[in-house]
Amino acid sequence: MNYWLMKSEPSAFSLDDLQGRPGQIEPWDGVRNYQARNMMRDEMAVGDGIFFYHSNCDVPGIVGIAKVVREAYPDHTAFDPHSKHYDPKSLGESPRWFMVDVGFVRKLSRTITLTELKEDPALDGFPLTRRGNRLSVMPLTKAQWDYILSLE
Repeated sequence: MNYWLMKSEPSAFSLDDLQGRPGQIEPWDGVRNYQARNMMRDEMAVGDGIFFYHSNCDVPGIVGIAKVVREAYPDHTAFDPHSKHYDPKSLGESPRWFMVDVGFVRKLSRTITLTELKEDPALDGFPLTRRGNRLSVMPLTKAQWDYILSLE
């Protein structure tokens, strides 16, 4: 089992939005970074744990837990010229972009804030707080996952 942190702006798609979806499942579409795409396409597996992180908001932080419920498949938004995620170079027979389906697990009892994560010496080297890291999908170690859960 692998562990991940996935970022979303709550104004675009929040943990509450995921919880409210039919079956509490939603495709994680629109990822347009090759490194993040590669992790989703090549490394994510059904059952992997996900920290759901709210970014670009008043109090950014980890707000809940989700899991991978469907492994990578072509991101259909890349094929739709009316989508903001359209990519004319991504073709049905040769897709450039992929997505996974994520399922709601639970809300955390509190938000574990970005400030808290940055200030915790036990999380030195944590991908989210590494300078210059702007990926929306990042891997975590089991130790990092367990430690962050202990902060709840």
